[in-house]
Amino acid sequence: MSNEHIVSSFDEELRALHKSIMQMGGLVEAQIAQSLQAMNKRDSQLASAVVANDGQVDALHHEIDEQVVRMLALRQPMASDLRTVVASLRIATDLERIGDYAANIAKRTLALNVSPTVKPAAGVLRMGKIVQSIVNDVLDAYADRNADRAAAIRERDTEVDELYTSLFRELLTYMMEDPRNITACTHVLFMSKNLERMGDHATNIAETIYYIVRGKVPAEERAKGDLSSVTAMTEKGETFVAADSKGN
Repeated sequence: MSNEHIVSSFDEELRALHKSIMQMGGLVEAQIAQSLQAMNKRDSQLASAVVANDGQVDALHHEIDEQVVRMLALRQPMASDLRTVVASLRIATDLERIGDYAANIAKRTLALNVSPTVKPAAGVLRMGKIVQSIVNDVLDAYADRNADRAAAIRERDTEVDELYTSLFRELLTYMMEDPRNITACTHVLFMSKNLERMGDHATNIAETIYYIVRGKVPAEERAKGDLSSVTAMTEKGETFVAADSKGN
């Protein structure tokens, strides 16, 4: 009976752990949505609320951490149960980081709101909507334990990376054209980087879901589309990528 629970209370603890992860995911989804809305509407009050609410996400992360440690110590789970318990801790950590990035976007919104609007900010909002959709999908895949859906989500990270690289180039151009744009564009650049990192953590969660269901990590190497680290501006004001298509 290696995969059957002989202690009903352990089943209840597993359900409680699942419920905590979903609750944390819901809070993080709200944080992302509100940070994007605050940026789009230049709403400083909402941005401040997002920053203040980050503590709720952190508190739930600590609670899940304690749940996992208690279950490992008292239940000593095996096989799929062990994967589920350990994976829950990984997912909670990734969600906590996504929440942190949403709060960072809100903090920079507060700074950006005292500067003139810059055009690339619209691109950040478009990127944010994609990341929001990916986080929503990955939480659905977790709820359904759907490995195929998780694998499909993993492939979407390239879309986020490529959009980030495109925004990076656009922001470089804006800053070169007029140094007065540097402050605002720098905040927008960090916001877009926060979103790119959210995509990475959502992809981590997708890989963890795949591991829970299949008992192994995806065989294919994760695709990379972020070329910002090897992108430069020439003396003629043209962007230059010092790497091949894989960013090597």
